[in-house]
Amino acid sequence: MAVPIPVAAAPRRAPAEPWYREVTREQWKAFVAAYLGWVLDGFDFTILTFLLVDIQRSFTVSAALAGALGTITLIFRVAGGIGAGTAADRWGRKGPLMFSILWYSMFAFFSGFATSFRMLFALRALFGIGMGGVWAAGMPLTLEHWPAHLRGTASGMMQSGYSLGFLLSSLVFQLAYPLVNRSNAGWRVMFWIGVLPAFLVLFIMKGVSESPVWLERQRHLRSRQQRDRLSLIGLFAPDVVRTTIHTSILMGAFLFMYHSITFWYPTLLGRMQRPALPYMLALNFGAVTGAVAVGRLSEGALGRRGAATVSTLVGILTIPIYVWTGNSLLLWTGALLMGFFGAGNFGVVPAYLNERFPTVVRAGGAGFAYHVGAGIGSLTPALVGRLQDLGFTLPYAMTICIAASGALVMLLMWVGPETRGREFRAVEDKRQMT
Repeated sequence: MAVPIPVAAAPRRAPAEPWYREVTREQWKAFVAAYLGWVLDGFDFTILTFLLVDIQRSFTVSAALAGALGTITLIFRVAGGIGAGTAADRWGRKGPLMFSILWYSMFAFFSGFATSFRMLFALRALFGIGMGGVWAAGMPLTLEHWPAHLRGTASGMMQSGYSLGFLLSSLVFQLAYPLVNRSNAGWRVMFWIGVLPAFLVLFIMKGVSESPVWLERQRHLRSRQQRDRLSLIGLFAPDVVRTTIHTSILMGAFLFMYHSITFWYPTLLGRMQRPALPYMLALNFGAVTGAVAVGRLSEGALGRRGAATVSTLVGILTIPIYVWTGNSLLLWTGALLMGFFGAGNFGVVPAYLNERFPTVVRAGGAGFAYHVGAGIGSLTPALVGRLQDLGFTLPYAMTICIAASGALVMLLMWVGPETRGREFRAVEDKRQMT
C-alpha cells in the first residue's frame, strides 16, 4: 500500500493591512493641517451666502451689490492661488499655507467690523487672496507626503473639505444665527467666528513637517549651486505650457459644472416652495462622501480619468430627479446623488492636477490651473441667469449648463494623460509631464 507523501500546506497570506495604517503619523499631520484649513476656508466663504439679505439691509444696498461681495472674493481668490502657489514652489509649502490661513482668518474677522459697504467690499476682496492660497499650498503639502498609491484617497478626502465647510455653515446659520442676530448684528458675529482658523497655524508651525519632495529638490539644487526660476514663469516654458493650458480649461469645465449644480439650487427650491435646509444638507453630504469615494475609486483600474468620467456621467443622468421632479422624496434623493456623483467628481482633482506638474512648478501650476478655472467657472451664475432672461425656465437652464459642462469635463479628461501612480521626484524627466 502506497504511503501518501505529505504535501506542505500553502502558507496562509496575512490579511491586507487597512490603508489608513499605511499612512504614518507625520503624513496624517500634514493631511489634517491642510484639510482643516480647507474646511474652515469653505465655511468662511459660504457663510456669506446666508448673510446677504441682512448685509443688504444693514447698508441699504441693492441685491446686485450685495451679491458682488461673492464675486469680488472669487476674483481675488485667483490672485491668491497664483501667488501662494508660486511662493510654495520657491520657499516651501508650509510657510505659504500658514500665511494664507492667517490672512483669510484676519480679514474674515475684520469684515465683522465694517462700518460701510465699501469697507466690507474691500475686506472681502482681501479675504479672497487667503482663500485661494490655502488650496494652492495645502494640496501639494499633503500629496507630497502621502504614498503614491494612496494619493487618490488623500485627494478625495482633501477636496471634500470645502463641501464639509459648506455643510457646517448651513448648520451654524440655521442653529446659531437666530441666537446672535440681535439689532441686525448677527452677520457680524458670523464673520467674527472666522478668526478661529488662525489657531490652526500654531499646530502647523509646531507639528507639521515640510514636504519631503520639496526638501529633496532644494538639496539637489544646493549641491549644484543652482536656483529654480519663479514657477509662474516656468508654467509657460515650452515643455510645460501645454499642461498649463489644458489643466486650466479642464478646471474651468469642472467648476462650471459645480456652480451649475449649486449656485441657483436654493432659488430653485424656493420657487418649488421647498425648505432649503434638508435638500442643501443632502447635496453637501453627498458631495463630501462622493469626493472621498471617487478619489478612492481613482486608485484602481479606472484611474483618474475613468473615475472622473463615471462620476460625471452618473451626475448628468441624475438631472431629471434633481431639478425636474415634484416628488419630495425623489427630489431629496436627486440632491444626494447629484452631490455624490455630480459634485463628487472633484475627488480626483487635487491628485490629478498635482500629478500633471513637475515638482519645480507643482504648487504654482496646480494653483494657477485651479484658480484660473475658478475664474472661468464664476461666469456660470450669470449665464444661467441670462438663459432665464431669454425665456428658459430655471430647470431647463440648469439642465443645459450641467450637461454641457459635464460633457466637456469627460472629453477633456481623456484628452490629457492618465496620471495614477505617478511618482513625485525632486528631478523629473520632462517627457513624464507631457
